[in-house]
Amino acid sequence: MSGASGTPYAAAVLRALLAAGESVDLVVSRASRLTLLDETGISFRDAHWRDDLREWLARGADGKPGTFTVDLDAVRYWAAGDLAAGPSSGSYPSKGMLIVPASTACVAGVALGLSKDLLQRAASVTLKERRTLVVAVRETPLNGQTLRQLVALDDAGATVVPASPAFYAGATHIQDLVDFVAGRVLDAAGVEHGLYRRWQGDLGGGSRTT
Repeated sequence: MSGASGTPYAAAVLRALLAAGESVDLVVSRASRLTLLDETGISFRDAHWRDDLREWLARGADGKPGTFTVDLDAVRYWAAGDLAAGPSSGSYPSKGMLIVPASTACVAGVALGLSKDLLQRAASVTLKERRTLVVAVRETPLNGQTLRQLVALDDAGATVVPASPAFYAGATHIQDLVDFVAGRVLDAAGVEHGLYRRWQGDLGGGSRTT
């Protein structure tokens, strides 16, 4: 989780991963802690990460507490400054990595292979080991430099998923739009979920105005 706005996307992805029975190694960058504080009022602390994570994931996109119930037994937390952590090594077992949300600074760091913190290092390891890397970039507009860096990530084998919700799935609440983006991230990672209604085609056969 990097420092871009969009903490509800990260929460939805985390909840869905746990619901699918996946084990999660969680890395929260220093910048993302500031964003989380701004968007939720929650201070994410290393010493109390489990309590803070539980409080955060229990909230819906509208910020109301107690919307969701989560079991954190399958979550392992790593401090962003811990470059000796498990995910920093290619020998550490992992199916892949999801960066949600991904800031342009994070995109640049991963594209250039800077490995300045555990988030970037783990992404570099994921690419070199040819594992699935999904980058949910959340920024607009995008300048040429960032676009070139995203192309570089695509060339390296990553999947770029812009945090762009769709409206054909019948969204009636903010959470529906958040869940669509989270679902597309999970689709790219090959994780089953039921977060949104999938497009089934125009069964009526009529023309559609675009």
